[in-house]
Amino acid sequence: MPDSPDNSDSPPWDGEPQDEQQPTAAELEAAGQNSMFGDAQTPAEEPVEPDAVTVPVGPSSPPAVAAPAREDAQPYRVLARKYRSQTFSELIGQEPMVRTLANAIERDRLAHAFLMTGIRGVGKTSTARLIAKALNCVGPDGNGGPTIDPCGVCEPCRAIAEGRHIDVIEMDAASHTGVDDVRDIIEQVRYAAVSARYKIYIIDEVHMLSRNAFNALLKTLEEPPAHVKFLFATTEVEKLPVTVLSRTQRFDLRRIPSELLAKHFRYICEQEGVEAEDEALRIIAASAEGSVRDGLSILDQAIAHADLEEGSKVTALRVRDMLGLADKSAQRSVLTHLLEGDANALLSAIEEQYALGVEPIALMRALMDLVHKITVAQVSGSDPDAPSEEERAALGQFVQRLGAGELHRLWQLLLKGHDEVRQAPDPLVSLQMALLRVLHASGLPDPGELAKRIEELASSAPAAAAAPISTTETVGGETARQDASATGRLADWEELVDRIDKAGQLRVAQMMRDRVRVVELSPEKLVFEQADSFPDDPVPDMRDALFKLTGKRWMVEKGSGEAFPSLREQAEAKAAAARDRVLSDPLVKATLDAFPDAELIEADKNVASASGRKWN
Repeated sequence: MPDSPDNSDSPPWDGEPQDEQQPTAAELEAAGQNSMFGDAQTPAEEPVEPDAVTVPVGPSSPPAVAAPAREDAQPYRVLARKYRSQTFSELIGQEPMVRTLANAIERDRLAHAFLMTGIRGVGKTSTARLIAKALNCVGPDGNGGPTIDPCGVCEPCRAIAEGRHIDVIEMDAASHTGVDDVRDIIEQVRYAAVSARYKIYIIDEVHMLSRNAFNALLKTLEEPPAHVKFLFATTEVEKLPVTVLSRTQRFDLRRIPSELLAKHFRYICEQEGVEAEDEALRIIAASAEGSVRDGLSILDQAIAHADLEEGSKVTALRVRDMLGLADKSAQRSVLTHLLEGDANALLSAIEEQYALGVEPIALMRALMDLVHKITVAQVSGSDPDAPSEEERAALGQFVQRLGAGELHRLWQLLLKGHDEVRQAPDPLVSLQMALLRVLHASGLPDPGELAKRIEELASSAPAAAAAPISTTETVGGETARQDASATGRLADWEELVDRIDKAGQLRVAQMMRDRVRVVELSPEKLVFEQADSFPDDPVPDMRDALFKLTGKRWMVEKGSGEAFPSLREQAEAKAAAARDRVLSDPLVKATLDAFPDAELIEADKNVASASGRKWN
């Protein structure tokens, strides 16, 4: 008996007409967004007539499908995500890397593993995704090959950009650190790609993998299948084992220059329909410290911080207030008070900036940046780096006013104060004390000029002391007469002692310098007077040393008569004369008057080498 329609094997709904249009994927996604975040606020519609009747939906009615949500209904995406680079041409500041990849793709010399490293927010993960798109792009017609300019419209490009491509696997190594996670990768690489040209593994923060995980990955990383590419990204490349580094092609992504960041932020403001001052964008770019993501986050905050009354314009004043930075004119005023020694005005300026919300560490850093700009302008001879003509003129006055030594001293004092403010329990008090120290130090004499002048005096003093002496000098309580004719014998004696010293007879040479006052010196004859009262007899040692030096027997004996001072006594006399000349200089006297506890310290304590002595 034939089956009745009521007993058909096919489901009853198969026979129903399919006239009703099914919801699309976009409509279903919009409906899910509305259920999670609520419907968007729509403009007020025309009022419904009072007699209008709302017809309830009956059970037999088809299920209602939410209308496609407008773009405004989507949740807000921060600028760092909204303007993530989708092509290599949008990747700013990394031209060398892009050129290398373009040449590698064109010449078909693609490595099997790439390592992107650099500070946060310079495009490491974005670069990895762009490489994945470049390798798997098939072009709008579906017949293209690897290219440095992926089309962005083919299915692989769109799927990779949306993070849903089955053959591009992204793994966060910070949350998948173990060897089991790597074992899953090793098991999967054996299978070919499902729909793409290459199966690509993007491992972010790869330095977080454990040592065992790295070891497990080594063999696969060295000889992966032809259809597999590894893309690593990390901010701490020094933590990667050298065995991993040697198996990858490394790209060091550079910090983005502030000028390029400011230009990029200007473009984004134009796309967002936001008006922003150039100085405000320069402040944001400087605060980003070379990171695009950091800068976009600050820009996002600055747009939200802008006054609605001013048309949501991003102003430099608002950005400084948001970041707790000091105004440029206030920074120059603080530096002026430091240089003029006005302590009361300095403290008042610090209190004023603190009341305006400027952090003490930010003010200290701003002063350091100001000193750096002045120093660079002075060294290069160019105009100071400043956005406005007024600020360039003000910095130019500092360039003309301050010397190189003063600038370097200011930098050292501010650098020391910066560390103190950063670590102090009360940053404001520490800032005040640090800047007061700088203020009082600015009135001290320049140590560079002072040291140079003292060194010149000291270098000329020994030459004057070595001149022929025809007066009576008191040495060690004894009197010795010297005249110009004795200079030659003294030079011969000093040379003879030096030769004995160089021959290796160090003890005898030192004894001859310290204890021997020459009475008579001639070839193979030495008559001397002993300068000390030691009971031992130095004659045998000197006779033996002279024989070893010259190969001749010398007559060495003690005698009496007009004896010259020993070499040690001559050095002490020269040193004392040089010291007296230095101390009698008006500049040194002024220094000692300014620093009553100061002492003149000898650079070399060896009085035997007093000639050529330098002073500090």
